[in-house]
Amino acid sequence: MRTAAGIGLRSPHLAEVMQARPATGFLEIHAENYLAGSPARQAVERLRGDYPVSLHAVGLSLGAVDGLDEFHLARVAALEACLAPALVSDHLAWSTAGGRYFNDLLPLPYTEEALDVVVGNIQRLQDRLRRQVLIENPSCYLAFAHSTLSEPEFLGELVRRSGCGLLLDVNNIAVTAHNLRLDPRAWLAHLPAEAIGEYHLAGHAVNDADGEPLLIDDHGSRVSDEVWSLFGAVLERYGPRPTLIEWDTDIPALAVLLEEAGRADAMLAQRQGADAHAA
Repeated sequence: MRTAAGIGLRSPHLAEVMQARPATGFLEIHAENYLAGSPARQAVERLRGDYPVSLHAVGLSLGAVDGLDEFHLARVAALEACLAPALVSDHLAWSTAGGRYFNDLLPLPYTEEALDVVVGNIQRLQDRLRRQVLIENPSCYLAFAHSTLSEPEFLGELVRRSGCGLLLDVNNIAVTAHNLRLDPRAWLAHLPAEAIGEYHLAGHAVNDADGEPLLIDDHGSRVSDEVWSLFGAVLERYGPRPTLIEWDTDIPALAVLLEEAGRADAMLAQRQGADAHAA
């Protein structure tokens, strides 16, 4: 897939995208919204002829000690085979336990034991799909006291042991760094550059937590100035990659998403130009 900015395809925009076919680098869909046959899935299958598609799963629960749910995995694999997406991704999180599903992406400690679990689940997923999967860094609100690895170290070990790639969510880095009092640019320094296959950009909310601002990764607004600045630092360090604008709550008009993607495209092009000049 070419290095460009795309948008997350959400149901309020599906009919407009089908009719207008707006110019954008790619479309990303949440896998769990299209597992069953439906008019929406048929529309996505038709759009696949005009746009590269990125398949972003939210429910595989890669951190679950019970392992991957076979029924859910089979449905995701069938969708992947149908759409032949350019990229496939999921999150460094868990959402199942004892056969129950939780409607959230829950955190896990960064320990050797957790690493073994996630590596095993990623390897099973990649073996089933017969392709590399990108793993997204989460947004964090608290740190586990007994973690033995930093988040970048944990991600690096995932790449080394499983062969997965990374989906670098720049907004999540900003949220995590603020909430845990970390330096976001120092956080960037310890990732395997060659493993990064995609970037995500999104907005966040600012909540009050007993007089202290707490950032919440709600995907409900434009990308903040802080995250745009951090995205510039990411491009300078790691270079351009396909970049997605995510917007999942308080979804605006399609034109707003396309405008945000246009800003990301301009930054990608500027970085590509600078790299070409340096070469």
